[in-house]
Amino acid sequence: MTPSRPYLLRALNEWILDNHLTPYVVVDASLQGVEVPRDFVSNGQIVLNISPQAVRGLSIGNDYLEFSARFGGVPRQVSVPVMAVLAIYAKENGQGMVFGSEPGGAPEPPSNKGKPGTPPAPPPKGGGREGSKPSLKIVK
Repeated sequence: MTPSRPYLLRALNEWILDNHLTPYVVVDASLQGVEVPRDFVSNGQIVLNISPQAVRGLSIGNDYLEFSARFGGVPRQVSVPVMAVLAIYAKENGQGMVFGSEPGGAPEPPSNKGKPGTPPAPPPKGGGREGSKPSLKIVK
C-alpha cells in the first residue's frame, strides 16, 4: 500500500483551515531532499506556517510538500519530502497529528527526553522567545 502520510497531511490541513486556524508543520530538516532556509532550522527541525496567508502555491503531493514564502523578507522556494514531515498542528490550540514511521518511509525521528519514538515538540511560539509551547494531540 502507498504511505498514508500525504493523505493525512492534506486532510488535516483542510480540517485546520476549515476551522479558521493556522496550520503549522514540523519538518526533519536533516533528511535528504529537504530544501528549507537553513537559517531558520533549530535542533535539526523547522516549523513552517503553511496557511494561505503565509505561502503561495502550496502543493501537498504524494511525495513532496512544496510552496514559496518569505523568510525574513526574502522570497524562498520550499520543498520537503512528505516523509520528512513529523507533525501537523493548529497554531492556536495545538490540535493535530504527530506522525510515526511507516513501512518504506523515513527512519523513526530521534526520541525526546528518553521516550523512544516520540518526536521533539515544536519550538515555542514567537521563534524561541518566552511563551508557552503548543501542545500536540492525536486526532482520531
